[in-house]
Amino acid sequence: MSTANELQEQGVKLFQEHDYTGAAELFRQAQEAYAAAGQADMAAEMMVNIGLVHRALGEHDRAATLIEEALNVFTAMGDDLRAAQALGNLGGVFAARGDKEQAMTCYRQAADTFKELGENRLYGETLLALADLQVRSGQIMVGAATYEAGLEYIEHLSGPQKVLRGLLDIRRRLIGSGAPPSDKDSA
Repeated sequence: MSTANELQEQGVKLFQEHDYTGAAELFRQAQEAYAAAGQADMAAEMMVNIGLVHRALGEHDRAATLIEEALNVFTAMGDDLRAAQALGNLGGVFAARGDKEQAMTCYRQAADTFKELGENRLYGETLLALADLQVRSGQIMVGAATYEAGLEYIEHLSGPQKVLRGLLDIRRRLIGSGAPPSDKDSA
């Protein structure tokens, strides 16, 4: 019999290969194994994973229900990091469902928690997700400012992110606002 960790790892591999049915089954088995072992936190993580499978399949209501259940477990345990991660994932579900206001609320709450916990990378990534949603909602300037703030917390920028940061620096210099470019800008 495979261990819960092995089932989880195999599920992640299948998810990355877009075999969502297979991934969901392995995550369900891992959830049962973690629950049987008394690891409620890991069982809740599997609920999030199963929720992400449902999101990938376009089954947004089921995804939201599962992730909210996991969020409740993490909150009850006082696990702020995992609760914030679940909130960020829930924001992604709401965004995919077209519920932009709920998505933005989840992203903001998750970002606030990540910042409080000193989780800079997660804070930056969550700000980028929020910025993307703001721009797609027509809040171009707000989204640009949020994106700019998020980039400050991303250690290794992708090519497009480096280009965007350069453009934002030019804008900042032209309008004479904001902080001068940091050392990260020349990377």
